[in-house]
Amino acid sequence: MTDSKMDVDSPAAAVEQLKEANGEIDESLYSRQLYVLGHEAMKRMGASNILVVGLRGLGVEIAKNIALAGVKSLTLFDPKPAAISDLSSQFFLHPEDVGKPRDQVTVPRVSELNPYVPIKAHPSKTITSDLQSLKAYQVVVLTDTSLQDQLLISDYCHENGIYVVITDTFGLFGSIFTDFGKNFSVVDPTGEEPKHGIVAGIDEEGLVSVLDETRHGLEDGDYVTFTEVEGMEGVNGGAPKKITVKGPYTFSIGDVSSFGAYKRGGLYQQVKMPKFIDFEPFAKQLKTPELLMSDFAKFDRPAQLHIGIQALHAFAESHGGKFPRPHNDEDAGEVLKHAQGLAGAGDDKVELDEKLIKELSYQAQGDLSPMAAFFGGLAAQEVLKAVSGKFHPIKQWLYFDSLESLPTTSKRSEELCKPTGTRYDGQIAVFGKEYQDKLANVKQFLVGAGAIGCEMLKNWAMIGLGTGPNGSITVTDMDQIERSNLNRQFLFRPKDVGQLKSDTAARAVQAMNPDLNGKINALKDRVSADTEHIFNEKFWEGLDAVTNALDNVDARTYVDRRCVFFHKPLVDSGTLGTKGNTQVVLPRLTESYSSSQDPPEQSFPMCTLRSFPNRIEHTIAWAKDLFHTYFVGPAEIANQYISSPNYLGSALKQSGNEKQTLETLRDALVTEKPKSYEDCVSWARFQFEKQYNNAIQQLLYNFPKDSKTSSGQPFWSGPKRAPDPLRFDPENPTHFTFVLSAANLHAFNYGISPKQQKDKAEVVNMINNVMVPEFKPDPGVKIQANDSDPDPNASNAAGGDDNAELQKIADSLPTPKALGGFTLTPVEFEKDDDTNFHIDFITAASNLRAENYKIATADRHKTKFIAGKIIPAIATTTALVTGLVVLEIFKIIDGKDDIEQYKNGFVNLALPFFGFSEPIASPKGKYQGPNGEVTIDKLWDRFETENVTLQQFLKDFEAKGLSVTMISSGVSLLYASFYPPAKLKDRLPLKLSELVETISKKPIPEHQKNVIFEITAEDTTEEDVEVPYVMLKLDK
Repeated sequence: MTDSKMDVDSPAAAVEQLKEANGEIDESLYSRQLYVLGHEAMKRMGASNILVVGLRGLGVEIAKNIALAGVKSLTLFDPKPAAISDLSSQFFLHPEDVGKPRDQVTVPRVSELNPYVPIKAHPSKTITSDLQSLKAYQVVVLTDTSLQDQLLISDYCHENGIYVVITDTFGLFGSIFTDFGKNFSVVDPTGEEPKHGIVAGIDEEGLVSVLDETRHGLEDGDYVTFTEVEGMEGVNGGAPKKITVKGPYTFSIGDVSSFGAYKRGGLYQQVKMPKFIDFEPFAKQLKTPELLMSDFAKFDRPAQLHIGIQALHAFAESHGGKFPRPHNDEDAGEVLKHAQGLAGAGDDKVELDEKLIKELSYQAQGDLSPMAAFFGGLAAQEVLKAVSGKFHPIKQWLYFDSLESLPTTSKRSEELCKPTGTRYDGQIAVFGKEYQDKLANVKQFLVGAGAIGCEMLKNWAMIGLGTGPNGSITVTDMDQIERSNLNRQFLFRPKDVGQLKSDTAARAVQAMNPDLNGKINALKDRVSADTEHIFNEKFWEGLDAVTNALDNVDARTYVDRRCVFFHKPLVDSGTLGTKGNTQVVLPRLTESYSSSQDPPEQSFPMCTLRSFPNRIEHTIAWAKDLFHTYFVGPAEIANQYISSPNYLGSALKQSGNEKQTLETLRDALVTEKPKSYEDCVSWARFQFEKQYNNAIQQLLYNFPKDSKTSSGQPFWSGPKRAPDPLRFDPENPTHFTFVLSAANLHAFNYGISPKQQKDKAEVVNMINNVMVPEFKPDPGVKIQANDSDPDPNASNAAGGDDNAELQKIADSLPTPKALGGFTLTPVEFEKDDDTNFHIDFITAASNLRAENYKIATADRHKTKFIAGKIIPAIATTTALVTGLVVLEIFKIIDGKDDIEQYKNGFVNLALPFFGFSEPIASPKGKYQGPNGEVTIDKLWDRFETENVTLQQFLKDFEAKGLSVTMISSGVSLLYASFYPPAKLKDRLPLKLSELVETISKKPIPEHQKNVIFEITAEDTTEEDVEVPYVMLKLDK
């Protein structure tokens, strides 16, 4: 993919290129990440040079994430020869690379990830012999480095203002340390959007009240500024004021005595203030560590691991740099002695759990892909924090382990954990050979091959999932690769744009681990009710486990329901910028994904959007609606009229919309049908006048600026901002863009060739030829003043009096035949194509309306985010979350049935915050059966029945102590105890399948192997009881 823009348009290209491009950022590549970090942070990253030392799994994971994020340059250092065991987690090494220097082999493969980031190997033989060379870097990341080297390098970096991140994993244990020097400035500690709102009042004590509808969402110590306050003008502008929260709708700004007396109005806006942090050097922190908790259920573990990992380094120092042998008791004893010496030496005595330290020694040579993913995501995010000042760093240590992932059903011993000379040795060192064979024979289903899907497949390839004779992986994704995917969906390259995600991802991971050849089934089908003939009973019953990698709730809910139905374990995960979560769904143990719901999306009242916007979100929603009203709806209606023989007849029967439909057809096919591009410009210019001048004049005619409400208050106050009409000016870029983009989209509807920005002079000429009549307000127009008022135009549907007028419009339309095969092309909204004028139109339309109402405008980037409902995303969070998912999959494959061993995870890398909780148990119920109380799992249990008669079915339930009072299937009511005897006489002898087909008047599809019945019943106490559904098994 070559495009001249690509060479210069990045923050991460060379400085000269940056100067030429004025430091612009390639938004099509970095789009989703920009919504996490913002332009300023990305520009700072674009001036940064990073060194990553150590290129086993963890090092390459960090390098991958940094390269995708976009920095000025990335240098890698690891001259050690690659070993076969590195392939346990180093996804850019191949078996033929064994023996070659790791950095020489890895550099070209990391280079492919991002054409903007130059990647090279560090030239020195060792880092410690040439510390001076480190001055070329802003951040140095150390992995797989001895403690002596860590001390030497970190001390030099601390002295010379170079930021340091040190991270390592040992089997299921891992740690990270950061040192960003003295007085490190964090520009935005949380990454959350600044809060803003409308002031309802400020009293003489400085207590600010906000409008009742919205909580202010501020916290003690936040800072705000004010604008548009009347009376108390002194509060407007000026330095940000520190606040104290008094309640959800009030906060105090302290002394306001010198600012005047408050009259009305005002807006408040939160201001992010920088935070300054002092870091201590590594040597000092080694003795007195500042520990950040990763899991509050393991409160005493970080301090022990801090000692334990130092003990591992002490062992390595006396054994030629080698860590303890896997599961070797002699070595573990030696590590424990070192640990006991260290634990007693410090000021704070640390109580050691001997079993924990021994386990750390057993696993020290372990190398697990999901742990590399977790710490690789974390470390790369810390590097980005260091160079951008965005988000709060880890201060200064974080330890994490997942000992719950150790298998209990497969044996571990020194014999079973010793190296076998294969690519899985790093994993066998931790789990043993038996468990590795178990992993290989799993049948796994992955739904989605986007960002999480790519990371998931990479992890599965590394751990050898599904590579055995009975193993397999099925992956499905209906999407094709787009350019904006390349920034975080790291299995895809520019040459893959336009290819299917599932096929491309499968090919990429088969190249990473050839053991997967022939083991991945890549599909392009959506998993939904429409594809149950593909993902049928046989398919689901053949699976061992399911993983979601989806970004929409409907699809996740559907997969979740199928997993509950077929009793399959599911791990679901999601990310939103720096936030991520994982959820484990286990048959008969936990609740499911659908058991809880997210709060609904924010929606705006129509009256606010139509006449009284006060936020940019209102004007963007209005502009998106206008886009649909202009370029989608009319074309679709006209095409229906042309293609459906009796479209008018049915349209005129729809109460309320007849006039609107006919007028739309008349405009699209007669009065506004353009013959040339000039007609399109003329139409667009009229639309500008209609929306930004005439409509506003009409609104001010109905509600003049000095009008009062019935209670005598000014009408234009509180959330209502008084607008002003706009006068069209072709030299104003926003005015011109509105007309150009509207004309082009109108032209697209009619198959007329568009014009570009470069044709501005020609288009302006056309605009100047348009005669725009002067507007006179219409006294007959009614406008809804409040959302609670009835809409005065809603009842104004076409009544009998209008029939003649309607007929007149209908008669003026050309017949479909007369149009001779003419059709319109509706516009399909596509946010990521910068050449199609969609976002240009919405941005211009929204900002012009914002100008009408004196609302701060939004640039194209922000408008695209809101209008396109873009989910912000960054590779670091995705990698980390996927690591957590795979740690849970290890438990599922082991067959653990203790809910306390599993963890749902919640992370926010910006804060940083880590929260883990055991999954919520599925709800249980009870009923009185013939032999006493029966307990049921309300989510996972069901009754199963053969295809018996209805009479037999009712008898079978009587035997369970349940008297069935009603049976339904889908929308059909099949039986009710109150039915008259005549009705029952016909139904009781029918088999259940016949009953369903008779009542629904539809045959049961051939591929369907079962039918679901919902029943209501009473137990032996004649009480209504909640009972599970019934599944009828069909003999097919």
